[in-house]
Amino acid sequence: MEMKMLLWMAGITRLDRICNQDIRQRFGVAPITDKLREARLRWYGHVPCAEGDSVGKIGFNLGVTGKRPK
Repeated sequence: MEMKMLLWMAGITRLDRICNQDIRQRFGVAPITDKLREARLRWYGHVPCAEGDSVGKIGFNLGVTGKRPK
């Protein structure tokens, strides 16, 4: 949806064959993968501060032993 909106705002069609990266640079928009990475890191920063019995804290401190089955 995001790229469709940027294309519409720029008056560009797919027939113009302009890369998505070039269009994002024109508007100064970061790729969605960067935004998702920031959100994960923000969540990761909150996990150590959580209570000891919270699901996130338990999963964060969970140790896995052994190897994966083939």
